[in-house]
Amino acid sequence: MAENKAVHVVLLPWSAFGHLMPHFQLSISLAKAGAHISFISTPKNLDRLPGIPPSLSPFITLVPIPLPKLPGDPLPEGAEATVDIPFDKIPFLKLSLDLAEPSVRKFVADHPHPPDWMIVDFNATWICDISREFGIPVVFFRVLSPGFLAFFAHVIGSGLPLSEIGSLMSPPMIGGSTVAFRRHEAAKIHADLFEKNDSGMSDRERVTKIISASRAIAVRSCYEFDVDYLNLYSNYCGKRVIPLGFLPPEKPQKSEFEADSPWKSTFEWLDHQNPQSVVFVGFGSECKLTKDQIHKIARGLELSELPFLWSLRKPDWAGDSDALPVGFQDRTAERGIVSMGWAPQMEILGHPAIGGCFFHGGWGSAIEALQFGHRLVLLPFIVDQPLNARLLVEKGVAVEVERKEEDGSFSGEDIAKALKEAMASEEGEKIRRRATEMSAIFGDTKLNQRYIEEFVEFLKNGDSNR
Repeated sequence: MAENKAVHVVLLPWSAFGHLMPHFQLSISLAKAGAHISFISTPKNLDRLPGIPPSLSPFITLVPIPLPKLPGDPLPEGAEATVDIPFDKIPFLKLSLDLAEPSVRKFVADHPHPPDWMIVDFNATWICDISREFGIPVVFFRVLSPGFLAFFAHVIGSGLPLSEIGSLMSPPMIGGSTVAFRRHEAAKIHADLFEKNDSGMSDRERVTKIISASRAIAVRSCYEFDVDYLNLYSNYCGKRVIPLGFLPPEKPQKSEFEADSPWKSTFEWLDHQNPQSVVFVGFGSECKLTKDQIHKIARGLELSELPFLWSLRKPDWAGDSDALPVGFQDRTAERGIVSMGWAPQMEILGHPAIGGCFFHGGWGSAIEALQFGHRLVLLPFIVDQPLNARLLVEKGVAVEVERKEEDGSFSGEDIAKALKEAMASEEGEKIRRRATEMSAIFGDTKLNQRYIEEFVEFLKNGDSNR
């Protein structure tokens, strides 16, 4: 590559917002470093992304590709991301995106400035053929935590029988590690990852193919936080592993809302709360909570007697009815607010009244919370969330809600106990201090930028075979 030529990078994320947003944040960071970005996704997903900063618009091109329809239309009309569909329909979304390969191939073939690199997610195994045909190297961007990645590399590389769920219950060989699934979690995740689904391929097969075709694997973490798991993952996968830093979203400068905004009164309420006293509760859009789960969360918040701000996405099952237990908002009106729908999460997390976050343990949400040094209370449900929870407890920044080993059930009392431990106990003070220490890493702009600069140098010079 000519020394003065800007590197052209194609990014192709999986259609889930826990993947789309890190790829978008990586695009922003690479564009700031002078790279030219082609960000490929479906039209609806691109419309949902935040706006590109005007200064970076010459460097980032959003490339819409239509989502092909499947025979029998198993996906709901207008569904283009996991947030739009039930969990059991996700394999059909993978299959539909597999059929988008000709559109991506045409984009690569017709582009006047062919890509120098393709940064891809786990689902697009067909990118391997495009890479070989056009001689474009691939980087596999893993948006998951190093603990999750090291755990699965350990499972696959350890020789344990993958046909048994017990293979998912043994932590990797790192002193004191608890990063493993519990029995009730292992049974579910085993089928999701190791068995063929309606897309015709297991997730393990997809990941294995992408790793095999990749020149390097980029990870959303840094050595200052997680050197042991990063090194273990690198040793197991046999590829160069490049930390990118945490790609933290930019902190808002000031929280200002119009007079008619429903959030104006909410932030005025926060202004009157004691510093670091309020728990922010948010389980995101991907985590589709049942009625029983929402009611137990409400019960736990009520029993905790702590001030809270709960951003709740109204579930489909609620219809026109209230998703919350009868009388809950009246009983907690003096110390809590429930807001339905979209929430300005970064502005909330940046408010001095927020002291803790109660959520599912998604890696992106953990990064956002630790950027501000908040204590974490974790109630994991799906995929990587349980392993993230164990990793964050190991790091001393979180409390995980206790659950019954055999079935994973929990109660409002279990939630209240975890909330009180994190927010009102002596142990909670240790967690607060540790979380404050972590904010100096997660929120360190210079540190995170250094990792991006090193990655850009790799993209410019790291492939000696080209």
